[in-house]
This record gives sequence, structure tokens and C-alpha cells, in this order.
Amino acid sequence: MLSIIPVNGFRDWGRFITLPWSIYRHDSNWVPPLKLERRLHFSRHNPFFQHAQWCAWIAYEGPIPVGRICAQIDQLRIEHIGDFTGSFGLLEAIDDPDVFKALLEVAENWLSERGMRRIEGPYNLSINDECGLLVEGFETPPCVMMGHGKPYYAKNLEMCGYRKAKDLVAYRMHPDYVMTPTMTKIVERSTRARSGQFTLRSLNKRSFHEEIELLRDIFNDAWQDNWKFIPFTAAEFQDIGMILKSLVDDDYIQIGEIDGVAVSFIVALPNINEAIHDLNGRLFPLGWIKLLWRIKVAKTKSARVALMGVRKPYQAGLTGSGISLAMIASIKQALLARGAREVEMGWILEENKSMRNIIEAIGGVLAKRYRIYEKQLAQ
Repeated sequence: MLSIIPVNGFRDWGRFITLPWSIYRHDSNWVPPLKLERRLHFSRHNPFFQHAQWCAWIAYEGPIPVGRICAQIDQLRIEHIGDFTGSFGLLEAIDDPDVFKALLEVAENWLSERGMRRIEGPYNLSINDECGLLVEGFETPPCVMMGHGKPYYAKNLEMCGYRKAKDLVAYRMHPDYVMTPTMTKIVERSTRARSGQFTLRSLNKRSFHEEIELLRDIFNDAWQDNWKFIPFTAAEFQDIGMILKSLVDDDYIQIGEIDGVAVSFIVALPNINEAIHDLNGRLFPLGWIKLLWRIKVAKTKSARVALMGVRKPYQAGLTGSGISLAMIASIKQALLARGAREVEMGWILEENKSMRNIIEAIGGVLAKRYRIYEKQLAQ
């Protein structure tokens, strides 16, 4: 008999976190997440919960966990978009339509009872976290902070009335690309801005908190017109900053300035999934030593460009293209010096043709596609 039980207490959270181990036990491309990191992500210490409420459930077939889901309402989304849309996330389940239907219904009902009119997802836990359902690219492991999934997930969602809202894409390429002469001219012309000279610098960790706040300010300005944009709070970006401070070398973060005023930035992350793939989610007793060695000494062979932004006044036309190319080029030597042989660029909105054209022109190949689904809720 199928039952859906709310997650409540330490043991329940343990079952919720470890359920994917049974779903992916025969999938060599799945990377087990670190269990300690997952507990922290779902705890009150996550700054997302300063402006959001949520609930999580586990589906049981008798005593056996067979699926999980969460639903969340982000007050910042209500304030900035005003569409009374809640979201679902962290969906994992066996290939059984009844399990998917029961999980989605409990999330939908929870949102409806709180005044939501639509549901969107998956968001794990917000659009500024890991998001989207993998629909293309199952044959390779996910990069750091990107999701994996099963091909049958999309079918089961669509059987429950969910339809595509938006696709997000990710490209992979070798970092040792060569810009064409035309690209080089675009960079040279566009970075000689009318207001001054464009220069690049690495993150200054001596003023770390101020630098992180600067990156947040650029990001929120650069992305403000994007689909379903929700600004990062200061607490959320400082939380990201703690990860960057411990795992990312200074020159993996580049800031573009015009006469000393910051107008753009880019952040590359070492692909931590390479370093944790065989730890089975455990840092103790020796997992943390392996992790530090692989990141700090051996170095990962791949990386991901996870964040990038150009302030809105500089985005249009050749200026925007040139600054974007300059930012991508700014981390090339840092990646090569640390032995990176592959870099993932994404995610990128499917309709962002200007950025997609730039990446494809320097050798990027579409590697993965993630889909955000939506559905109207019964009132």
C-alpha cells in the first residue's frame, strides 16, 4: 500500500537524503552527494529559509521508501513577480506513475492550501540553486551543482499534467580554445569603452566580504530582466562566498572594471563531483582527506562556469559580446594551469541566443538540457 508521509525529525531526514541511493544504484553517471552537505542545505542555517516556507514528503510502499518530493513558497518571488506560484523540487522516485501522481498531488495540495495558483519546478530549492529536470544528456555525469535524473521522470511528470515552461542548457568545451580574428577585434573595440578603459582583476580575498557583496550587486543588476529572476539576498551570497573562499582559487574569479568601477564578473568552480564520486556521500573518516587532496593538490580535470554577469548598461550589442568574450577568456589560463581539460558553461536560458552563439563560436557543444515544468493548480 502506498503512503505519503511528511518528513519530520532526524531519522526521516536521513531517509529523505539517502533515498536517491536506491534510485541510482545501477547508474554509473550518478554522483552521490555529500550527506553532511545535504543536511546543512535542508537545515534552518540555509539562508533561503529566511524568506521561504517549505515541506517535504517521502512515499512508502509498505515499509520501503520509493520516492520523495518537497514544495516551497518563496516570499521574494511573490514580492518580485507577484504570480502566486509555488514550486516543487528534490523529486526522486521509482518508475511508477502512481508514485509520481501521489507525490505531485501532495505538493500541489500543500501549495493550493496556502493560496498558490500555479506550481513550477523542479527547484532544489530555488531558481538560484540547482534547478530543472534533466531531459537530455543522461550519458555523462553532472557537473558541480547541476542535477542528474532518470529518463522516465519527464514522462511521468507530463502524465500528471505538467508542461514545459522553459529549457535551460549547458555546454561543454575544452578551455584551450582560440578566438577568431573577428572575435579578437570585437573584444578590443568593445572593451575600449567610451567612459574609460576596461581592465580585469582577480578577487581580492583580503576584502572578501566586500568583494562578495560587489559580485552580488553586479549579478542582481545583470540578471534583473531574465525569466523568473529572483535577486540573491546578502545572506545567500555570503553563504555562496564561504564555498568560494574554501574551494576556489582567486584567479577562478575575475572582475571586469572600467576605470576602476566594476561592471562584470565571472566565477569558475572546480568540478567537485570529480572529487566526491567514489566517497558514497561520506566525509568521515577519510573522505575529507581525499576531497582536499583532489581539489587542492591533484586538481580536478574539469570545471564549471557557474556565475557570470555584465551590468545592464553594458549588455547590448558588440559591447556586451566583447565584455562577455573578455570575461570567458580571463579564466582560460587559470583553468589550463590547473590541468582542466573540460569546462561546462551553464546553465543558460534556451532563448539567450547571444550567449549561446558566443559559446558555440569558441567550440562549445550542447551537453545537457534541463526543463522547468509548470501546471495550473485547482482552486
